[in-house]
Amino acid sequence: MSFFEPERDGFRATAHTTGPWSPAHQHGGPPIALLGRAFEQFEGGGRRVMRVTADILRPVPIAGHHALHVEVVRPGKRVQLLKGSLSVAGEVVIRASCWRMRQTELPLQATESESPARPPEDSDAFVFPFFGTEHGYHHSMELRIARGTFGQGPTQAWLRMRRPLLPGEEPSGLQRALIAADSGNGVSAILDWREWLFVNPDLTVTLFRYPAGEWVCLDARTDVSAEGVGLASSILRDRQGAFGRAQQTLFVDRR
Repeated sequence: MSFFEPERDGFRATAHTTGPWSPAHQHGGPPIALLGRAFEQFEGGGRRVMRVTADILRPVPIAGHHALHVEVVRPGKRVQLLKGSLSVAGEVVIRASCWRMRQTELPLQATESESPARPPEDSDAFVFPFFGTEHGYHHSMELRIARGTFGQGPTQAWLRMRRPLLPGEEPSGLQRALIAADSGNGVSAILDWREWLFVNPDLTVTLFRYPAGEWVCLDARTDVSAEGVGLASSILRDRQGAFGRAQQTLFVDRR
């Protein structure tokens, strides 16, 4: 089964999208990846989506018809700005924007960057402990820890989709990046999840290339203040090295 299934001019979420805070609500990764798919396919595609910013206006329900809307804000042959929204049961739950850029071949040497500490096959299997359901994002994504210890600060974690976003579709590099990137705050958690909430109302992902292969590594760090605000920052890597960045603002409070 996939994360979503198509239905009457929209989509239906499956139990595999379930998030950590409520069995009725989704993890942010799958619906943001669904918006990313709409951005990259808008008007036939042909351009690369290089930045997505998503504002999660309210918890995203699993139940209800999912409808997407995308439109052009700033047209252009080389650079184009789109905005989009995801509505569930008629209520807008996520608003997003993206920059799409033309693709070409230039005589440039690609930059080199540090690869993750260990490849996924040599990293330690891991399952998020704070999900209260049998089915959900935590089992629909395969996780492996390349460096660090969960709950103790900066961590490198590999994530791979165990199922497609939609039936019969091979996920794109953008979709793989977006569905993983929303886990930066969970991967690098520094607060005890049994006592604290650390929820992100947004996600910004900026890419200078798409990831190669099925695995995406989050080189993640979380910082919090005594005022109840935090920031989770991730370098996005594949086996070759860095391909982008992700950032999440965090609302922090006692449970």
